[in-house]
Amino acid sequence: MYVATLLTNPNTPKLEYALVESLRNAWGGGEVVWLSPNEAAEFTFADLPDNQWEAWTELQLLEVDLIVQPVEKRRKQMLLADMDSTMIQQECIDELADEAGVGDRVKDITARAMNGELDFEGALIERVGLLKNLDEAVIDKVLAERITLMPGGRELIATMRTNGGYAALVSGGFTAFTAKVASELGFDENRANTLLAENGKLTGDVQRPILGKQAKVNALEQITSRLGLSEEDVIAVGDGANDLGMLGRAGTGVALHAKPSVAEQCNIRINYGDLTALLYLQGYARADFADV
Repeated sequence: MYVATLLTNPNTPKLEYALVESLRNAWGGGEVVWLSPNEAAEFTFADLPDNQWEAWTELQLLEVDLIVQPVEKRRKQMLLADMDSTMIQQECIDELADEAGVGDRVKDITARAMNGELDFEGALIERVGLLKNLDEAVIDKVLAERITLMPGGRELIATMRTNGGYAALVSGGFTAFTAKVASELGFDENRANTLLAENGKLTGDVQRPILGKQAKVNALEQITSRLGLSEEDVIAVGDGANDLGMLGRAGTGVALHAKPSVAEQCNIRINYGDLTALLYLQGYARADFADV
């Protein structure tokens, strides 16, 4: 048995009853369950349709996300999340680079690295090198003035933890940012790279070993083993090429507002919903969300 979840941007909810009913009828689905009025709905059906991706493409034109997955075991016990452009709306290294006066150069490298055009480790070393001699205090300034949380993150983590879940933040970014974001959102743990500094200035280097694509897979393996969970018990979310390893290994891998080259390699793509989409696709209704 499969379940189809349709959802849209919660700030401009415009999911129409007739649209959901039309797809349900076409796919021979069961009764429609509204998880949130005008925002998210689901129905179950027996066999995968031949036109799944044609339907997805048509719904994207209406700014509606469509997720199709097996019903069994869709509710997960662990969240493994990327940080930059996933749990926060920015790339932290780009914001530091703006303060250092090298923003455009670094943003170009970041975009290419996240799209899989550049080796992640080499791109990180190059970008960090451009931050040499930046005051370490700028990190707190960027955190206070430039970093904003991705909508839905608080609800996602609070709801999963209320239901016995575990939340881990694993980033190719920096511990100075993950520590703050993890604390603010309620993650159980965080892992990232460490920017090196001497005498209050960034040295232009990062501590080795560098946490990249493989480190996220390692985190998936290590944390599930420690908690006695299987990889099937994990929902992972990210947007960049260095997230593909964990997205492919997790029971549910979600490409959230992802780079095109990343999205096309993932079956679950959220382009219009926010992080609460990860709750809807697990079958939580908005009424089930934890208070934040």
